[in-house]
Amino acid sequence: MTNTMFILQMAFNSFLFFIALIHIFLNRRNYLLLLISVEVLILSLLLSFLIFSAYYQDIAGIIFSLFILAIAASESAMGLALIILQYKTKGTVHITNRLALKC
Repeated sequence: MTNTMFILQMAFNSFLFFIALIHIFLNRRNYLLLLISVEVLILSLLLSFLIFSAYYQDIAGIIFSLFILAIAASESAMGLALIILQYKTKGTVHITNRLALKC
């Protein structure tokens, strides 16, 4: 991997990270969009591990990215389950009803 390719990939990765971070701070009304933003944020970090692993030719980054992917998948499944539960009980997924799951 050349230095220019590494720099371009890291620039794109940083762009994805900051777009997701800005979207998390700007969108505070919908759980589903917030969950998607968190997933893009985690996947941009995963991409960063893969880029550094390929650049330094080390397998540890690839193994660590598999663990991150498994954690992101479980986080997404739990988040979607909570969103479905809130939609069934209140009929909306807006954050303004954030006490919807409280007993």
